Amino acid sequence: MKRIWILLASVLALGLSGCGYNTLQSQDEQIASSWSEVVNQYQRRADLVPNLVSTVKGFAAQEKEVLLGVTQARARVGSVGQATPATAESMAQFQSAQGELGGALSRLLVVTENYPELKSDAGFRDLQAQLEGTENRIAVARNRYISAVQTYNTTVRSFPSNMTAKMFGHAVKPNFTVENEKQISQPPKVDFGG
Repeated sequence: MKRIWILLASVLALGLSGCGYNTLQSQDEQIASSWSEVVNQYQRRADLVPNLVSTVKGFAAQEKEVLLGVTQARARVGSVGQATPATAESMAQFQSAQGELGGALSRLLVVTENYPELKSDAGFRDLQAQLEGTENRIAVARNRYISAVQTYNTTVRSFPSNMTAKMFGHAVKPNFTVENEKQISQPPKVDFGG
């Protein structure tokens, strides 16, 4: 009887080792780690906003609407959950809030073009350089997350690991999407006429 149990345990161990369970766990952890880095970089950007708004306010106080828009967008970013998105809807909410903040920051930087004394301020230039560096870090972190999700989703959908995934409740994870896919799929219109 003892031999049968040892044989069964050995067969079960061999079966589980090739089923993809450990791979799924490892890839799920990689997604969580990659997501943490995405959130970390977005938080870095959000942390720069008060200093940037404060600096611009000192030179361009009359741009209240733009400054208020940036502050409100930052607040909305703070209200969106930071946990790894479990659904496409939660990912869309996260992307929407981050996109809104990115747009508000872009409008703020466009407004600053009207203030040469602001553009020459060393503190503002430093903040602008930090913001640009952070945007690059965000792109790298998002790319790593996208890659981790792609690898995981392939494992979840591939045989025989898909059977293990179903058995243990692993589902396809949502990924970043292009917000303006229809718009960017159109060729640009070039008009050299006057």
